[in-house]
Amino acid sequence: MTPDLKLTSDRYEWLLTIFYISYILFEFQALMWKLLPPHIWGAWCVFGWGLVATCQASTHTWQGEMALRFFMGLFESGYGPGIPYLLSFFYLRHELGLRIGFFLAAAPLANTFSGALAYGITSGHPAIAKWRVLFLVEGLPTLAMVPITFFFLPDSPDSARFLTEDEKRVAKARGVRQVGHEKRIGSINWKEVGLTFLDAKAWFTALMYFSCNVSFASLPVFLPTILTEMGFNAIDSQGLTAPPFFVSFLLTITTTWIADRTQQRGLMIIVLTIVGGVGYVMLAAAKSVGTRYAGVFLAAGGIFPAIANILPWVLNNQGTDTRRGVGIMILNLIGQCGPLLGTRLYPTKEGPYYVKGQSVCAAFMFFTTLLAIGLRTLLWWENRKLDKKYGTLAEQRARAAADGAGQVDDQKVSAVAEENYGPMYRYVL
Repeated sequence: MTPDLKLTSDRYEWLLTIFYISYILFEFQALMWKLLPPHIWGAWCVFGWGLVATCQASTHTWQGEMALRFFMGLFESGYGPGIPYLLSFFYLRHELGLRIGFFLAAAPLANTFSGALAYGITSGHPAIAKWRVLFLVEGLPTLAMVPITFFFLPDSPDSARFLTEDEKRVAKARGVRQVGHEKRIGSINWKEVGLTFLDAKAWFTALMYFSCNVSFASLPVFLPTILTEMGFNAIDSQGLTAPPFFVSFLLTITTTWIADRTQQRGLMIIVLTIVGGVGYVMLAAAKSVGTRYAGVFLAAGGIFPAIANILPWVLNNQGTDTRRGVGIMILNLIGQCGPLLGTRLYPTKEGPYYVKGQSVCAAFMFFTTLLAIGLRTLLWWENRKLDKKYGTLAEQRARAAADGAGQVDDQKVSAVAEENYGPMYRYVL
């Protein structure tokens, strides 16, 4: 690709950066999952992304590739942030983390196999340039998923073909349990939009996502280069990227499940970001190959799972559909600015150790740790205020039992503004 499109190091970095510029500009599309039927909007995003990815195989200029990367960011911004939001229509807030973990674990799992897949595809002698074949392999299967998305992605429990009638009734009741009514798609409460923009919790998680994304955007892209600079050949470098990403895949699912069960998502993020930061410190400071490769495991094992826990933390602590959607929008609006920095941290001239890039990533991982501590402290303080106002959850359960009302629903939200959330509502720490 480098000679065909006359790429320089700076031009390659711009191909990475332009994607995130459009991703940020069109982040408002996250709310389209609530305004339009999800099967229609999802199919549109999948079609657009697959078409752009396929067209990359035909470009002959850097300028043309820049345009396609811009449109790829546009379509991906309509899809990626919306899937966790869509899941919140079907699952209660203490169940969301694991489901989002499964979705986001696809990223490190894909990176586990991408090197071997790329090698397998390009080791033959195709009639067209090998890098063009790679784009066709990305784009054409995605286009094949468009009809599957359109016909099988459910808009609501009623349209879920894989549910029985009894299961649909249970799913609808769970939705009412969470938001107090059945209607989930087709409207937005604009007052709640404004309230979310004034909510410090939304900005805390957005800054956390920004910090993690500085590191997240750089690791998958530059890891083969970093390994090559350690002394491995190009083929071995691709193969050695797989074990760290597979460990990250396992940790992404495991940590989101643990955080769901314990309802201690902040503590999980604190541990993961410290682990990732230590990994980057090892990459920046160590000279031996073994120590630096161990640092890769820690960095990958911290970044992906931390992000997988940040997204459900947003959804855990916004009580209505509109607020969850705006929270996701703010998260990505700020958070996706991180890759604008992350994709430019590893210029070729700073090899083989890339001390500056590794140090910046380490600093942002530790900054995420501080933000998580700050947000968890804020949520603890808010819960203390709710306890003083309504009494502790244990006290309310005891009163409900004494009154013969039975078990009170811990998940129900009774009003729009946070100060009017139901007496059983508490923020997830």
